[in-house]
Amino acid sequence: MKATQVPEIDGAFLFEPTPHADERGFFCRTFDAEVVRSVGLDPHSFVQDSVSRSVRGVLRGLHLRSGAGEAKLVRCSYGRIFDVVVDLRPESPTYLNRASFELSGETQATLYIPAGCAHGFQALTDVADTSYRIDRPHDPAEDVTIAFDDPVLAIPWPLPALAMSPRDREAPSLAEVLKHKEG
Repeated sequence: MKATQVPEIDGAFLFEPTPHADERGFFCRTFDAEVVRSVGLDPHSFVQDSVSRSVRGVLRGLHLRSGAGEAKLVRCSYGRIFDVVVDLRPESPTYLNRASFELSGETQATLYIPAGCAHGFQALTDVADTSYRIDRPHDPAEDVTIAFDDPVLAIPWPLPALAMSPRDREAPSLAEVLKHKEG
């Protein structure tokens, strides 16, 4: 497994495993505590695993947590997704930068997203399963959502947003979220 720093987002990493494939399919390690530790992360800090299933065109996000934030490992375990991270940490050298990735069940790559960054993705295949490993229990009272189509962020979503939760569809702009965060 190889860890690569994401240049656009300070503290973000892409973990790429080495799948071993044969006529039966493939096998690969999707989490390795030693590799995680080698980039300065505590592998024992992750306390909750979740999975979502989405159909083609579903858009989830942009989400982040208020307070101490939430660091997470995100992996598409089946299908393909267009994954986006936005750095919303004012003290970060990559503040307001965004980075996008195609994560897939073929590669099993995992993206580490630091606390204070917004995250969203869009399913590119008929079925896309996305796995999350987060560093603290989920508290819905701390959920923050930013408009997926915010013109400042100008995220080039590859498909029309065919389905979204009402919370995501009605999310405030980045400017509104930042104003609320400062106030």
